[in-house]
Amino acid sequence: MRVRKLIRFMDSFRKLLTLLTVIFLLTACGTSAPTVPPAETTVPTSAPTEPVLQESVDHAGLLRLVRNNGTVKQEVTVKTFIDGDTVHFHVPEDVMPGGVLKARFLAVNTPESTGKIEEYGKAASNFTREKLSAATSILIESETDSWDPDSTGDRYLVWVWYKTAETEEYRNLNVEILQNGLAIANGAAGNQYGSTCMAAIDQAKREKLNLYSGKPDPDFYYGDAVELTLRELRTNIESYSGMKVAFNGVITSNSGTQGVYVEDFDPETGMYYGIYIYYGHGLSGAGLDVLTVGNEVRIVGSVQFYEGGGTWQVSDLTYRMMQPKDPGNIQKISEGHAPAYTPVSAREFVSQVTVPNGEGELTASWAALSLGTTVSMENLEVVDVYTTDNPDSSSNGAMTLLCRSGDVTVTVRTAVLLDENGTRITADAYLGKTIDVKGIVDFFDGDYQIKVFTAKNITIK
Repeated sequence: MRVRKLIRFMDSFRKLLTLLTVIFLLTACGTSAPTVPPAETTVPTSAPTEPVLQESVDHAGLLRLVRNNGTVKQEVTVKTFIDGDTVHFHVPEDVMPGGVLKARFLAVNTPESTGKIEEYGKAASNFTREKLSAATSILIESETDSWDPDSTGDRYLVWVWYKTAETEEYRNLNVEILQNGLAIANGAAGNQYGSTCMAAIDQAKREKLNLYSGKPDPDFYYGDAVELTLRELRTNIESYSGMKVAFNGVITSNSGTQGVYVEDFDPETGMYYGIYIYYGHGLSGAGLDVLTVGNEVRIVGSVQFYEGGGTWQVSDLTYRMMQPKDPGNIQKISEGHAPAYTPVSAREFVSQVTVPNGEGELTASWAALSLGTTVSMENLEVVDVYTTDNPDSSSNGAMTLLCRSGDVTVTVRTAVLLDENGTRITADAYLGKTIDVKGIVDFFDGDYQIKVFTAKNITIK
């Protein structure tokens, strides 16, 4: 009996214990925070900001000229503008023999505008011209305690300072060119104003100015022709044989045989360069109007050697009336220009001249370098005359005048000349006379000559 009661008690106790355990577990679960995957949170960050725009700094104006820093300084005036980084200055004789210092600007290298034309080359050249033309005072400074030549040995490396009013501070043109994005730095970091130069060019790049704009140069033609100057063409002409080229010049004379002469002045050498332009039958009336004497034009054509005359010419000209701005077109730039008729003596005409030729130099006779340009020569004594006698030729009646000036002989070749009444002028009008002539430097039968197209360009003394 006792045993059964004990067993029933133990069973009840186990049930109670089990019940209490269940209650405890349920209670514990009810009071604990439910397990929930953590929500994705965003860490607050600073709000997006616009790029910080750095204020434009006038580095050229902030840089100050120091008078007593040990460099050489000289106040100058401009003799000749060459391009963006080269100017010839008038200086006292004790500074440079001859009174001219050919300056190459330190720290800058502007695009070319005197040989092959490069993008922004004309803009850089015009910038330098405008700044110095408006100056009331220009001062050049060396980098060291002497005037240091550049690699050519003919130019001197300088800093250029200028001001446009006496009450102003001097501005540094080298730095100003850099900060306007018109040059690449050329040894800028290693000179006395190196940090300013680098800051100026960094600013130009940041502001995307000119060379660093990524935009086309509005003064540059993006056609298939090689853009160059007449000097570059004339002094390297064989290397351009058969190539399409483009250059500017003034139409000076009509040859009467479907061609004209064009010339252009080169400030660096102080000479005119020219060439014969053969237009043939390929141009319309509007195209021919572009080639009117007195017009400054842009010539576009191919370089050819004319075997019959032994000279070079430019031909294959085109003019698309419906596309006047086509870079392949000849174009009129301005009008009202006169031929230069450069005065030259007989001795100078046959003398040897050396001029820059790309990276080197070219030596040739003055006449050879001036081929195709207008010249004037005085006091020539006509010692002999040869007249073309061929009724079937358009040159029938043209004359070749053998002239002397001292011990120098010069040949003057004429077209068929008519007087004011329309009568042909013959040899006896000039033989034994002293004359002044105006004409084109020409090459004929192995001889450099002066070619005269009208009687008014021969004056009898």
